[in-house]
Amino acid sequence: MWRANRALCLRLAETGSVRAWEPCQSRFCCNDAPESLPPSSTKASTSVRTKTEKQKRRQQKQSSILATPGNNAESKEMRWSEKDKIQYSASTIPGAKKNTSVPFPLSYSPDYVEASWYQWWEKEGFFTPEYHDRTFTLCIPPPNVTGSLHLGHALTVAIEDAVVRWKRMQGYRVLWVPGCDHAGIATQSVVEKRLLRDQRRRRQDLSREEFLQEVWTWKSQKGDEIYQQLRRLGASLDWSRACFTMDQGFSKAVTEAFVRLCDSGLIYRSEALVNWSCALESAISDIEVTSVSTFGTMVTFAYPLEGEDGEVAVSTTRAETMLGDVAIAVHPDDPRYQTVHGKHCRHPFADRLIPIVMDTMVDMQLGTGAVKVTPAHDHVDFELSRRHSLPCLTVISGDGTMAPSCGRWLEVHCLDNILRSPFLCVVVMSPLHNPAFPSSILFEKGVKRFDAREKVLDALAERKLLRDKKDHAMSLPKCSRSGDVIEPLLKKQWFLRCDDMASRAIQAVEDGHLEIIPHLYTKTWKKWLSNTSDWCISRQLWWGHRIPAYQHDSGPCCTRHAVQFQHASCVPLTDPDVLDTWFSSALFPFAMLGWPQKTPDLQQFYPNSVLETGSDILFFWVARMVMLGTELTGQLPFKQVLLHSLVRDKHGRKMSKSLGNVVDPLDGIPECGTDALRFALCSHRAQGEDISLSVSQVLSSRHFCNKIWQTVRFTLGVLGDGAHDALDTRPLSATDRWVCSRLYSTVLQCERGLEAHELSSVTAAIHAFWTHSLCDVYVECIKPLLAQQDAAGPSSPTEHLASERRAARSVLYHCVTVPLALLAPFMPYLSEELWQRLRPLMAQKGGGGGGGGDHSSSLCLQPFPRSSHLEHWHSPEEEAGFLLIQEVVRVARSLRAQCGMTKERPDMWAVCSPAQGQTLLHFLPAVLTLSRVSALHIHCPQGGPRTPPTTPPPEGSIVGTVDHSCQLHLTVQRGRNVDRQISQLCKRKEMLSPKLNKWLARTRAPGYLEKVPEHVRQEVDNKISALEKEMQNIEEQLSALNGLSR
Repeated sequence: MWRANRALCLRLAETGSVRAWEPCQSRFCCNDAPESLPPSSTKASTSVRTKTEKQKRRQQKQSSILATPGNNAESKEMRWSEKDKIQYSASTIPGAKKNTSVPFPLSYSPDYVEASWYQWWEKEGFFTPEYHDRTFTLCIPPPNVTGSLHLGHALTVAIEDAVVRWKRMQGYRVLWVPGCDHAGIATQSVVEKRLLRDQRRRRQDLSREEFLQEVWTWKSQKGDEIYQQLRRLGASLDWSRACFTMDQGFSKAVTEAFVRLCDSGLIYRSEALVNWSCALESAISDIEVTSVSTFGTMVTFAYPLEGEDGEVAVSTTRAETMLGDVAIAVHPDDPRYQTVHGKHCRHPFADRLIPIVMDTMVDMQLGTGAVKVTPAHDHVDFELSRRHSLPCLTVISGDGTMAPSCGRWLEVHCLDNILRSPFLCVVVMSPLHNPAFPSSILFEKGVKRFDAREKVLDALAERKLLRDKKDHAMSLPKCSRSGDVIEPLLKKQWFLRCDDMASRAIQAVEDGHLEIIPHLYTKTWKKWLSNTSDWCISRQLWWGHRIPAYQHDSGPCCTRHAVQFQHASCVPLTDPDVLDTWFSSALFPFAMLGWPQKTPDLQQFYPNSVLETGSDILFFWVARMVMLGTELTGQLPFKQVLLHSLVRDKHGRKMSKSLGNVVDPLDGIPECGTDALRFALCSHRAQGEDISLSVSQVLSSRHFCNKIWQTVRFTLGVLGDGAHDALDTRPLSATDRWVCSRLYSTVLQCERGLEAHELSSVTAAIHAFWTHSLCDVYVECIKPLLAQQDAAGPSSPTEHLASERRAARSVLYHCVTVPLALLAPFMPYLSEELWQRLRPLMAQKGGGGGGGGDHSSSLCLQPFPRSSHLEHWHSPEEEAGFLLIQEVVRVARSLRAQCGMTKERPDMWAVCSPAQGQTLLHFLPAVLTLSRVSALHIHCPQGGPRTPPTTPPPEGSIVGTVDHSCQLHLTVQRGRNVDRQISQLCKRKEMLSPKLNKWLARTRAPGYLEKVPEHVRQEVDNKISALEKEMQNIEEQLSALNGLSR
């Protein structure tokens, strides 16, 4: 509005020329006031201040969020200690295979690991589908050509690439097609801003052809950036089939689709009320309208009855539309208006009568019970006007200004108020009397709709017709593209009938031909498609697919039928509108394969196997693909739809530039790496609640990458040159059998997770095995065994020890190589780098089961591990037994920390049941190594047939409880810090006491015995017994320690 430029307007008196108005008048009364605020907040004195205050409040809110204790704690975790970056410096020609024979770096560096691999994969054609038999097809949701990658794109790429790489390793002929959307609205906006910034020209200053040339120039300069970003994320796309929605082949597909739909009577042109964006000056579809709950102002004003005393009061939140009222509607049964049926009211600002009509759709309880009817600016009123044959009067133009039909009084009223404003510090003559200010300049743009609202209310008050004004809760329609308030306008547009296509889409899901995952969206799918309306597919833009239709004397016709008019005397005029971007995007699954031509790709890869995308475009894109794909090809475009959730920040807020919480994935890649980012994204449960991602989670994945790196480095050092002896895996020790069984279980869990599309369970299984089973347990257990050989020197160890070492090296090798293959879909760079370094060892065995031929040279083409190949290692007894060992080790380490032990290796007693004693003896080396004790004594008070007699633990030892039947006693040397032990025991007691009370309270709940199953009650009893024993042990230890301290 004018008030934002009042400082420039002061030049008016100084120069006395019309030219001095130019910087101001271009935005004169053009900024819409916020619809959601009461009229009082749109006053000139508060506009700029309100914006500033809003910005301050937003910054304060952001600061308060980041200042919370939880965030400070996370900030500490997120602190990145800068490490020396290791660069890959070997001379490698772009596209050539990376040299992995160079020395192994001491630590993981993303810059080193990710160098050269993608160029080699792409040059070798590993991403093309020619190498495999069974087909698997997937198309990437085409990102906008204007955009750059955000975390939403990164999540989509991480999930889809994981699925694609898994299928490729399973032996499928995988086709994953990259694409880019021309993004009509966004691209035109970007280029318009560029023109204004660089050339000081608007779009309207150019011809359509000149502007389109500017767009193509911009696209040639910037359009490839998104593809390079996808490459950087490691997306294994078939770049030879890259598809842009404005390419010549794709444009032909769009034209053919339009013509076929026209021929079948599904596309038609009609004047109808559409959702109009005044900022874009274009129609938008229903699903591009976002409803925002807010508070507006409900005003009530009166229409005087014609020819008699009396009035009819009506209520509205959009007072400016009363200028387009053509009738007043009341319910025929409303007793308040029985006497006015068939009468007329006089419009206060226009010399016309408006009839009072009866309609049962009027809600007698809302407002005054009488409804103003504005058919040209309200969807409900438009339908009502059709029933009563009422005219449609448009009073708001496409740019959001009031139409000339409103009358000059509105413009003059607006201008006089401006000139009388107290914020102007100079005296200015009215433009109606000053020849220096022609009215053509002042009224060129008209009065903005929200300014007109205030002027209409002022005019109603002057005429004493304003009856009431109050706050009112309302739903405000806004454009999801521009954010401006939607204005329903009467326009001629092209529409696509959707009823029959929507019914078939619903039936496809109900019959099981199309599966939507997660299934909770099935109800939403049916509900939305059951209530869909005809789709407005035309847009008033220049950039996009020109509607292939022509206007002739006989009416509009499509391209195919325009030929018949070539001999006519008149020249057909091309429709200036373009198609909705979503129309062309809906053709992507088959147009990318060459449709409408029967290309080999279309015959082999259509329909697609699956579609993976965000849940927020289920109806923007997915439903339309299903409808148009079925209509134009006779087949569903895909069999499954996988929907992932939105990515939010760590506070659960949607990522937004205004909040300053947008995370560019490429910003985090240099520090943490592509693999860490992909693994962190896939570690979230994508098919459920929205994903809250923080940088600390990506950093945690980066630490996991370093752990993998160090493990392989250790493995290569252990295997050495004589590694071929270790490749025949025959686990000997109990720990060998346990870790091999854990490897089988991990592979099985990964298989099930990938088949169910639950990638988070796959990443959790891999992380748990590598971190907890391999590194924390197995590697630590075999270090003393492998070190014995070094200590022995040249002397020959016993054959038994030599066999154990060979078995340990063999198990270690397979526990590293198999998980690397599991990791390949999620961490392609790291897994390839490490697999290539282990590959010489595989060559000694004859390829390591990796297929054969040239294609065995990369991990991405190796067979994915199968649980059926490892089933002979499955040992559920070993896995179940080792759970006790892990608890014993946990308690033992806790006791050591309690006593402040670091290097000492005391004796430990385990007071347990005979079965537990046998398990502890079975895994004795692991217990001694991991618990860091010199000896383990088993004491079974209950006795047993195979239990050796042992002495009970000595007095004065510290005690820890493993479970209700197992306790550990650790001998403590005299002279330890007694006060420290007492303090730690007291803290432990304070922590256990509420836990015990909680479990006891649960058992005392009414109906506990009747409602709770027996096996659950048994588990609760065991927990209570363990807690009570631990509390008792703490009391005894405190008593003994207090005696020592006296």
